Amino acid sequence: AALTVRFLTRRFIGEYGDMEFIYSHNLTVDGREILLHIWDVPNSQQAEDGSSEEKRIQWADSFVLVYSICDRASFNILPLKIQFIKAAKEGQSQEKVPIVIVGNKRDLHHQRAVSSEEGRLLALSLDCGFYEVSAAE
Repeated sequence: AALTVRFLTRRFIGEYGDMEFIYSHNLTVDGREILLHIWDVPNSQQAEDGSSEEKRIQWADSFVLVYSICDRASFNILPLKIQFIKAAKEGQSQEKVPIVIVGNKRDLHHQRAVSSEEGRLLALSLDCGFYEVSAAE
């Protein structure tokens, strides 16, 4: 949620509840106006049940999966989530689904539990994009 709000408002808010939200945002890319719909789902809700997760996957055109570089468990669940997304989306068509893995909390490097190299290698092995950022900065 912090990363989504930072992207949309350019402000950082450190504490969030455990709620999911759908945001709409206009963005200009290469001179074209684009309307984004962002379904922001906290990790705790992503595990609730398969049908809700399947519905979210069918709704989306692309995916940004965020983990904390300070939390190995949030990183370790990514391969399964990505396989689930690819099976659901790519099984319907031959088109590759855009997925980006984002390591957040780069500013907390002293608490790092997942190296940048691990993130890059995971993204490479799963054919995803990769970034490391700090929503706070």
